[in-house]
Amino acid sequence: MSEDIEADTSCCASCGIAEVDDIKLVPCDDCDLVKYCSEDCQKDHTSRHLLDCKKRAAELRDGLLFKQPESTHRGDCPICMLPLPLDTATYAMYTCCSKIVCTGCDFANEKREIEMRIVQTCPFCRKELPDTDEECDKQRMKRIEANDPVAIRFEGFEQCKKGNYIGALDYLKTAAELGDAYAHYKLSILYELGQGVEKDFGKEIYHLEEAAI
Repeated sequence: MSEDIEADTSCCASCGIAEVDDIKLVPCDDCDLVKYCSEDCQKDHTSRHLLDCKKRAAELRDGLLFKQPESTHRGDCPICMLPLPLDTATYAMYTCCSKIVCTGCDFANEKREIEMRIVQTCPFCRKELPDTDEECDKQRMKRIEANDPVAIRFEGFEQCKKGNYIGALDYLKTAAELGDAYAHYKLSILYELGQGVEKDFGKEIYHLEEAAI
């Protein structure tokens, strides 16, 4: 970052007042180039700052979009903390807690239960496993009520399988707002195919980028 930019962030970009004592500056909503002492100053400075702001915001977004991730989008197994593989056959999701557990930890827990002759439980939260699909659905709905993005996204996928794309849209949008990458990707497909929504190339690309980030 240049010295000019550093100087800009030490005082209000509109009126020039410095950040001291009880005067707190707030950064621009979209970039890191300037700060303001009030909403009025931000509004007054908008016309002068707009072009630089858009350019810098695009640079920041590209930085996020093309940054190489430390792990996959699936994250780590919550038990062994090893990265989850891309192969969906190598892990399982439990509806009681919405945790995704790798096959190794799943097998270790099952082996322990067989050896000890105890009831089967979730390897993470230790709740007894449901016997029917109806019980699984009830557990998932409880996780949805708790605002769990994994459970919300899963319900969106289920609604898509049933052909209820309009109903799925609400679940997927909520999960996407909570940061779920899968939900963003599924939304991009809905906007591409026009399922439950009008086709929108701009929103398709937006959700693809959000999924990648």
